[in-house]
Parts: sequence; C-alpha cells; structure tokens
Amino acid sequence: MIREENGIFPAVCPLDCPDTCGLLLHKENGKIVKVTGNPDHPITQGAICNKVRNMAERVYHPERVLHPMRRIGAKGEGKFEVISWDEAIAEIAGRYRKLIREHGPESILPYNFYGNMGILSVEGMDKRFFNRLGSSKLHRAICTAAGNTGWNYTMGFGGGTSPEDTVKAKLIIVWGGNLVSTNMHQIALIEKARKQGAKLVVIDVHRNRTGQRADWFIPLYPGTDSALALGMMHVLFARNLVNEGFLKRYTIGHEELREHVKTYTPERVSAITGVPAGDIEALAVMYAETSPAYIHMGNGLQHHDNGGMAIRTISCLPALTGQWLVPGGGAFKSNGAYANMNSEALELPDLRQDDHVRTINMNRIGEALLTLDPPIRAMFVYCSNPAVVAPDTGKVERGLSREDLFMVVHDLFLTDTAKYADIVLPATSTFENTDLYSSYWHHYVQLQEPVIPARGESKSNVEVFRLLAEAMGFEEEAFRDTEEDMIRQALDFSENPYLDGITLEGLKEHRMVKLDMRHQKHYLDTLSTPSGKIELYSAKMAEAGLPPLPTYIPLQEGYDGENRPGEKATYPLMFVSPPNHSFLNSTFGNVEKLKALEKSPLLQIHPEDAAARGIEDGDEVVVWNDRGSYQVKAAVESKMLPGTVVSQGLWWEQGGQRRRVNALTPDRLADMGGGAVFFSTVVDVKRQ
Repeated sequence: MIREENGIFPAVCPLDCPDTCGLLLHKENGKIVKVTGNPDHPITQGAICNKVRNMAERVYHPERVLHPMRRIGAKGEGKFEVISWDEAIAEIAGRYRKLIREHGPESILPYNFYGNMGILSVEGMDKRFFNRLGSSKLHRAICTAAGNTGWNYTMGFGGGTSPEDTVKAKLIIVWGGNLVSTNMHQIALIEKARKQGAKLVVIDVHRNRTGQRADWFIPLYPGTDSALALGMMHVLFARNLVNEGFLKRYTIGHEELREHVKTYTPERVSAITGVPAGDIEALAVMYAETSPAYIHMGNGLQHHDNGGMAIRTISCLPALTGQWLVPGGGAFKSNGAYANMNSEALELPDLRQDDHVRTINMNRIGEALLTLDPPIRAMFVYCSNPAVVAPDTGKVERGLSREDLFMVVHDLFLTDTAKYADIVLPATSTFENTDLYSSYWHHYVQLQEPVIPARGESKSNVEVFRLLAEAMGFEEEAFRDTEEDMIRQALDFSENPYLDGITLEGLKEHRMVKLDMRHQKHYLDTLSTPSGKIELYSAKMAEAGLPPLPTYIPLQEGYDGENRPGEKATYPLMFVSPPNHSFLNSTFGNVEKLKALEKSPLLQIHPEDAAARGIEDGDEVVVWNDRGSYQVKAAVESKMLPGTVVSQGLWWEQGGQRRRVNALTPDRLADMGGGAVFFSTVVDVKRQ
C-alpha cells in the first residue's frame, strides 16, 4: 500500500479500451484530486481521454456502494439494508451449499466481463472459485468473439501490425471503428502519418467523429462490409494488382479466391452496399497502388449476423497486395495474443471435478434465465451490467425479476442490474487494488498497486472470492495465493515467447515493460492456421459448416436477398447503436460531468426518413420493434445513408423513460464464435 498522503503516483487505466493508458494520480491529504496521463508511457505519452480525466469523480461518487447490502424491497425496486461482510458471505455460502445439495452446482452461474481489464479481477481467483464450485460456465462472447474467430480462420495468430509502425503508412483505412472515441492514441499516430503525406479513408455506416476527419469517407449499409471487401478483391484480381509472389509463398487458396470473386462485380457490390461502383474501383486501385497500406478494423463490424465473415474477409486484403511484408502495412483486429498470459495457472481448470458442465452464452442470458432447464437458480454478477449491456434487455429484465433467482452483484454502484440483486457487495476501484494489465493494442504490460486505501468496506474481486472459498470450506492452497503470487504465475508462460523477460520485479521497478517483440520478425512463418499460411481458403471453416471462401451473407433481419430494407417492410430502418464519446459501455453513465457533455440520447435519422414520418429535428420519438421500445430525441442529419438510423451510447434508466437501447437488439448469435449481433437490428420510428 502506498501510504503517502500527498504526491503524484503512477497508475493504469482499467477500462475496456485498447489504449490501456499510463496514468498519474495526484493526491492531497490522502485523496485523489486529479488524474493526468503519464508522459513516460512510450505509447500513450501523457494524453488521456476526458472519461479518465474524470475518474476521481467516479471513485468518490456520492452514490458509491461502500457496505454490503441485502434486498428488502421488490426486485428492481432498489431498496436495501446494510449488513456486515460476515452476514453477506455466510448467506451466499449457505445458499450455494443448499443449491448444490438440492440442484447441483450447475444451478449457479457466474456472469462477468471486462468492466475492469485487470487480469486478476476477471481471470484469477474468481475462475478458481467457480471451477472448484463446479458451476455452469459462461461463454464471454459479448464483444470480440465473432471477429476474433473470423481473423483466426484467416491468420491464425491473434496479433497484427504494431501501433508504432502505423506512422509509416501512406494509406490508412479505418473500417468500422470510431477511433477518436475508442482508440485516441491510434488517431494520434494516424495524424503523424498524415503529416508525412498519408491519406485516411474511413469506411462506416455513420460519419462519426473519425469519419469527419477522413480524407475520404465511404458510407455503406449496415452488415455489407464483406461485400465491399469482395468487390475490392474483384478489382484487384481483374486488373492484375495482386502480389503473385506473396500469394504463392504465404497463402493457400488464392486461385480458388481469384475465381470466386469474379461474381462480385463493382456493379453488384454497389447494389448491396450503397457504395457507387466507381468508388469501389477507385478504393481498390488506391489500396493496391499505395504502400505501405494499413487496415484498422473496428469492433462495429463484427456485431452483425455476418460479423465473423466480415472480419475474415477484410483480413484477406493485405495478403492480396503483400502488405504484410511492408513496414507500416498489414492490418489490425487485435494484438491481444502478443501478451497472452498463463491462463491455466491463473484459473486452475483442474479444480473442476466434472468438466462436462453446460456453457451459457452471455449474449443469451435473458433467454437462459427464462427457459433453461434445469434452470439457473443463482447468478453472481461482477465487472458487468447485463440489465443495460446485454441484448434483448426485455428478456433480461424478466429473467432478473425471478423471485426464485438468488443473485449477488459485486460493483461500485447500485447499477440497473444491482437493483435486482438479493445481496450487493461493495467493490474496490482499480486504484485501490493490485493488478496486472496488458493491452489488446500496444505491447506494454503494466502493474497497478494501490494508491489509496479501499473506500468504506469495499473489497477486490480477489478478496471476495478468497472469502467465499474459505466459507465454502475449500482447502486448496490456490485459494491462499496472494496477488503477487498470481501475477508471477500469469507471467510464467514459456509457450509465449513475447513474455520473455517480463517479471513482477521488473514491473515493480519500471511500472511498465515492453513485450519481447523480436519474435515478431517471424510473424508470417509462425502463423497458427492448420496450413501455417494465410488461409484465403479455409478447410477448417468448411468443416464447421461455413463457406470456406470469403462470402457475403445477408443479415437475417431487414434484408431481402441482397437488398436493403424497403418501405413496405414491417420495420424498414436498420438500427445501429455504437458507443458514444463520453461513456464506455455503461461505465460513467452516472457521472454528472460526462452526462452533461452527452446531454441526452439521440436518434440520428436521415432527412428522407424523417420527412416520410413527419419528424423534425429535436422531436421526441419512439423507436420500436417486436422486442421493445426506446424513447429518444431525433437529430435529423445526413451522416448515414437513407434507411439507417443511429443512436450512440448505453444509458442508465432515469425518470421512468425507456432508455435501454438494447431493448431493441436481438439475442441471436453471430455466424462465428457465438458473438453478439447488436447492429443487425431493424426498427421503425414515430413521433412521441
């Protein structure tokens, strides 16, 4: 524990964001009074977003939960009484023992995601506890599962171009990502490249903050990204703009792909995507003739029925032009695999006596709570807020309302989810913990040690699950490991050469240590696809019942064949709900300064669609479909193609208004990886 009352102390941003910034916490009289960026961090270099600049307001928020509580009102009402930790732990352990005795351990489900990206917070003592308990497993697929699977089919290894190299690029294509709001330091690198003559092309369904910066913004219809990439491939092959030498040495399936894309003419692809045929040809030629050329894929692409295929298809493009051999070229989906830790040592799956237990996809939690047989009878929620972030929240709300569901929530706040809990446990903030952080973008591992004492009676995830293990009578030594023990175990992983030389002692001394990136020079020779090459044709996909070649597959809702929704459709508008600028998922949704900046939820609607419905700018409108409805203010703008409406941000419920955008989104699963399909949604809109 850092006990100095005054001074400036190093820290790490814990948010689910690729930047994983180095921070400096300014303390006066034992309290954090300011959060700034750490200028010594080689990548983030002292710059931080406004969200994190206001992190102290979250740490000292007047509504922060500081004591264990037991529900005394109806589920969802938010009425609780303060109890002691001893009472809370005893009640949870007692209920778990009874459930295991009467219904088996599979009746209990952990539900968590990356509300805190600390490795110990979500992949350590918690996993050990639920493994030893024998609970149902959770498939944590709400964010990147589809895209990572698609990338892996093509490339195998889950890493791509290094951030530092992107400043060398002469063409940068940002495809389906609002990096100004979600990866600000990549934008800084892009701007350095532009000062050296690079051009920025942004492809998206919505001219967001990143699209507004572009040298060329290309709007397209939602879920048609794979068609656009295939149209580019058609032009590249037809005009002999591919790198034949690279294709022969480093890929398999290029001849099959060459024949396959002949049907994806610019004219056909234009009808699918809404991108003019001439622009498709111009984009392909620009990509082929500009080097280095770098493609940065955002998260939005994969949140469709065809999201895995979209990433799989786009990831083939650098192979066609040989850009992987050019410093600054290539592509990025995630660089997380460079920092892979020893997950088996952290999670200890061998503690589980029976590995043949059911796995529940977190995207289907509403359906699972309502229909699963045998039912889920207890749920432990931490580092997540499913009542807001999960799809089809109408189902989720009904599931959480079950009186026979024993629910525990460990959080900093009485979130929309916590209001349904039977027991609420106070969680520490990241600045009160010891934890280990890696990035899924840059190549630095960082250590966070406590800067302030735990507020009130709050406890970390590690502490909570250690207490529960003791209460359950688990005697394994693993439940007595300290945080430092677990960090050493995570870093002890000979299978990942990029971790070479990274130790707890080094992190204590330097706070941040770079991965051993010397191994990256063997990148193309060490791909982990079945063939060891970039797989333009994937036999593994064929075995999984998927098209082995990149293919455009229309969305399940709203598209008739290859056409966008028509005026006669029941729900004729495609609805997309990307992140806003001032929140991160539902985090910060209760911070007044950031709420004031965002003001209120908006529905961006094209003038043509607004006029057809008699909607004017500023009107209160209702967005609805068969799943639910959403109250919002209209912003009449031409930032997207007609037929597409956009509402940014996940808002907490307030004043009785229906503000849960995910009341509209389906809980179907994507084509690959069990991913979410938030953006494959159709709606209609009317004045309120």
